[in-house]
Amino acid sequence: MKPYGKVYLVGAGPGDVDYLTVKAYRLLSEAEVLIYDALVDEQLLELVPDDCLKIHVGKRGGLPSTPQSEINQLLVKYCQQGKLVIRLKSGDPFIFGRCIQEIQALTSAGCHFEAIPGISSVTAAPLLVGIPLTDAVLSRCFAVLSAHQPDILNWQALSRLDTLVILMGGKHLCEIVQQLIRYGKDELTPIAIIRKAGTSEQHLWIGELSTIVEQVKTVRLSPAVIVIGEVVSYARLSEKM
Repeated sequence: MKPYGKVYLVGAGPGDVDYLTVKAYRLLSEAEVLIYDALVDEQLLELVPDDCLKIHVGKRGGLPSTPQSEINQLLVKYCQQGKLVIRLKSGDPFIFGRCIQEIQALTSAGCHFEAIPGISSVTAAPLLVGIPLTDAVLSRCFAVLSAHQPDILNWQALSRLDTLVILMGGKHLCEIVQQLIRYGKDELTPIAIIRKAGTSEQHLWIGELSTIVEQVKTVRLSPAVIVIGEVVSYARLSEKM
């Protein structure tokens, strides 16, 4: 009889192991195979059993990475061997996590899987520096976007929104600012950049669209969350506490 395995697509949270959910912690303690991305906190790797097979498939800062097709094959392979497989991703696995390709591969192979939510840096990073993404006066809506390919985004529409939360935008900060101003965003609009949110190395820069590029021009920003909008002004209150 064919062995029975299962793949768990698990969110590791935004940073320190402290932000891992209880369910994710339990599953990691039972893992037989761990297939993981580049993690903000490598202490997560210490939570799995000593005999767990650990396979790194992530990348950071544009370095070479494992092709998605190969990751899919690994998930199917070990699941079909009857293993408890953890596919570990930073943040929440369904936010810019390429889970759909993996789910399609698992489904096609008849493999059982389950997605486990994680705390996303989208909401955690602003919260940790005192920025509310919604406010009765300053922000009645917010949009989340990846700036990995800024040329395909509708900047005209985005410039009209109260608050923007941008992931993977450090490399393209200059273009982000230029596009927003081009389509009518006030140059004095506040902007915050939160690097390595939820870790001991968390750092915050606050500026305006007209000043932020010069302010961080010598800094390596990845991984960072960028927040643009009037609600950024609340971060200054948090700094004074």
